Amino acid sequence: KQPTAIAQMLIRKPPIMIFDDSLSAVDAQTDEKIRRALSGEIQSATVILIAHRISTLMQADHIIVLDHGRIAEEGTHADLIQKNGIYSKIYHLQAGISADTEE
Repeated sequence: KQPTAIAQMLIRKPPIMIFDDSLSAVDAQTDEKIRRALSGEIQSATVILIAHRISTLMQADHIIVLDHGRIAEEGTHADLIQKNGIYSKIYHLQAGISADTEE
């Protein structure tokens, strides 16, 4: 059901789209297809992604990291990796990279 609902939303191309951890329910291949569609065909839309999977957020123009309901960090993926904070730690855990390893 989830992929069908996402596909219908992408077809309608509303001006604002909110995905509340929706992409975590799909496999990695489908997640990538949806992210490509979001960054390509519907560039004029405002897209709000709420996600735990860093790969879903990496191409976002602006990322806000919440910790206990408060903004802990914000910036681009590259900015947040350099800050070596919460986002960076989660990224390294999910990517299987040691936090001490340079990229």
